[in-house]
Order: sequence, then structure tokens, then C-alpha cells
Amino acid sequence: MRTGRGPHRTVAAVLAALALLLAGCGAGSRTPAATATLVPCDFPPPAQSLDVRVLAYNSSAVDPFTNTMVRSCSRDGVTLRHEPIDFAGQTQKTIATLAGRYGTYDIVETYGLVVPQFASTGKLRPLDDLVARYRDEYGLDRLSPEMLAALSFDGKLYGLPTMAQPFTLVYRRDVFDRLGLTPPRTFAELREVAARVQRDGGIRYPLALPLLASADIATAYDAALGSLGTDLVDRDTGRPNFTTPAAARAFTELRSLLPFMDPQVTTFAQPAVQQQMYNGSAAIAIMYSGRMFDLVQERNSRFAREFAFAPPPSVAGGDVLYNSLSVDGWAIPANTEVDPDLLFRFLAASVSPESARAAVPAAFPSRLGSVTPASSPFAPAQLEALGKAPPPEPYPWTSRISVATRPVVADVLAGRVPVEQGQQRMQEIATAIVAEYRPVR
Repeated sequence: MRTGRGPHRTVAAVLAALALLLAGCGAGSRTPAATATLVPCDFPPPAQSLDVRVLAYNSSAVDPFTNTMVRSCSRDGVTLRHEPIDFAGQTQKTIATLAGRYGTYDIVETYGLVVPQFASTGKLRPLDDLVARYRDEYGLDRLSPEMLAALSFDGKLYGLPTMAQPFTLVYRRDVFDRLGLTPPRTFAELREVAARVQRDGGIRYPLALPLLASADIATAYDAALGSLGTDLVDRDTGRPNFTTPAAARAFTELRSLLPFMDPQVTTFAQPAVQQQMYNGSAAIAIMYSGRMFDLVQERNSRFAREFAFAPPPSVAGGDVLYNSLSVDGWAIPANTEVDPDLLFRFLAASVSPESARAAVPAAFPSRLGSVTPASSPFAPAQLEALGKAPPPEPYPWTSRISVATRPVVADVLAGRVPVEQGQQRMQEIATAIVAEYRPVR
């Protein structure tokens, strides 16, 4: 594995891929600064006044941590500044601030899939020494080991985790009760349930998945492949797995759901899926759990009290679900001129016990014990889904492969390209990318 700085063309390709990948994740609904919680944030006052710029997109899951950090740590000559921004804007600004010798931002919100890309090119500062220094003072030993691992690369920690989001299934309890249905546990059951709602429930397109062709569709395919026990790339040989039987089945299983979804589904990101549930044009959806809080707000939908939650189904049975675990956290850019020790104190304050408690149920915090089965209507589903996600692939090629193969996935699911032809093309793309980092055995 090559972990140092690669050739200029490789770095340029990485940044271009990240721009596409990040732009697709979407931003959640904005929440007001009222989500800020006042927590202890102790630090020695700097010799002169200091502005610290924080880059984080607005969503109901991220805002509690951002707003708590800004409110609690802006004092004694230090002012933390955060401007509202959507995810697409954060994407571009993240790439820009990390690309130069000097950055515009001093703290950057990030997540596990892209950490290996930034870390492998020296864009982020390792945090291990700071975690060791402040472990006792901030109780950092109570942060989830799994979430810490998700923000690590090559044995080093590059992000202090704030929260995790597994896929969660949401359904209309009133519709299911009327038809005598239970939450599906496999894709076969999902097809049966969707067909019944379509036939007898008066909903033409009962299933909603975020399958945006320029973004979410790659995550969906990876989740299906992972549920079938297959990684994008074999961990031992470095050989991509796109020509395997599991890769073909991931396509056929996803395509089997299309008759139950709006024909425009490949234009739907997660906000559009939320809207389908809000207005009742769908009765079943699967998306990141950070979206669930908005669904239960009565100001958003007349069906808010009817939404119920369950873990996502597996594709073919077994403990690994159709799932994708996204772990968010704070990173310190390598090019910031602000003292990393001071910045880390701000990060640690934002994941304090008080902050974690206040973030529930909008977020699933990294602090152990913050979420209990009784803490929200979707907590039991989150807790089960967290332990049944496909294992992460913490390599610098993972996000590049996801971006580069995404148009092929879209063409195959849309029926424009045969499955076998799409598999072969994806294998070729992925093989070329992995070869930039390691030889294939």
C-alpha cells in the first residue's frame, strides 16, 4: 500500500473524484443555532485575539455538534466562525482549503469514506498524540472504538468522530397495519411487501430509495454487494470483485426493486426520498438514519406520527444487511496555521457527554451509551443496524472506484448496458485505479 504523496496526476485525480463523490451525499435540513448546547471548553487564552474558521455543512445530525462547539468555545479572545452551507458547498470548500499551502479553514467536518484519500496525500493532521494527551480530561476512552477505526487510515487516527449513520428502513405503520404486513427482513420480503402495498394499499410507487445517478446509486450498489459478503476489492490480493457472481447478483437484486419505485428514481437524492414519505407518495424507504429525525417532525408531514422504523433488510438473508455505515467527525487540516493543540480542545468539547446527550435523537453520537432503545422511535433500528453493516474498506482507492464506476452502475440499473458488460467495464476501471497504489496479485 502506498501511503505517501503520489504523482501529481494521481493527486489531481483524487481531488476530482472527491469533488464528485462528496457532492452526491446531499445535505440534510437546516436546523437553527438553538441546537447549541453550552458545554465546558477550557483552554489557555491565546496571546492575541484569534479567529477560527469551521467548515461543516448544515443538517439536523451535524448541527448539534457544530453549534455546540461554536457557542461553547468562542471566548477569551477566540472566536469560532461557521457560516451556513449545504453539502455541495462544503465539498468544494474542503477540496480547496486542503489543496493549498495555506488553508482557509482550521477545522473541517469529514467522514470515513474520504479520510483515506485525504490522509494518504498528507492533507490531514494525525490526531493520535492529541487523543493520548487529552484522553482523561475529555473522557475520550468513551468514544466508540468502531467509529474511531472508521476515521483512521494506515494505523493512525485522522478524525475525532461525532456520530454515525447506518441505513434505516422507515415505513408507514398505518398502511402496514391495515394490510397485515411486517417490516421486511430480506429483499425477497421487501418485494412481497411492496407488491402488496402497490396492489392493495393505493400507493402506485410504494418504495423509495435514494438512487441519484450522479451520487447515491454507487452507495446503493456497494451496500448490496456488501450484504452479499463481497468487498469492492479483495483485501488480500488487491483484485477488484466486479466480475464475481455476487457482483452480478447485486445488480439483479437492485433491479428487481425498480417496478415498485417512481420511474424518476435515478434523479432522487435523500431529500427527494424524504419528500416522498412526507407527502405519502411512498410508504417504505431506506436511507441514512440522520434523515429520520426530520420525518417525525409534525411540521414536515401529516404522517409524522405514522412513521415506524426497522433495520434495513439483507439482500439474501444473513446478518450483513443492505447497509452503509457513514461515520462523521472533525479533522484538522495539515495546512492550518492555528495551534493544533488548541483546535483539538474545541473538537473534544463538541463530543463531550453533555453535547452527546443533547444531540440525541437527531444524531447517533460517538460517545458510548448516548443512545438507548428508549431514546427515540428509531433508536432500536439504529442500534441493530450499526452492528450489521458490511465492514468498511479503509483504502485510498475505495472512494475513487465508487466515483469512477458510478456511471456504469447507473447504465446497468437503467437497462442501457447488459449486466455482464457493465461488470467487465467496472473491473477494468477498478483494476487501473488499484494499480496506482499496489500491485495486484
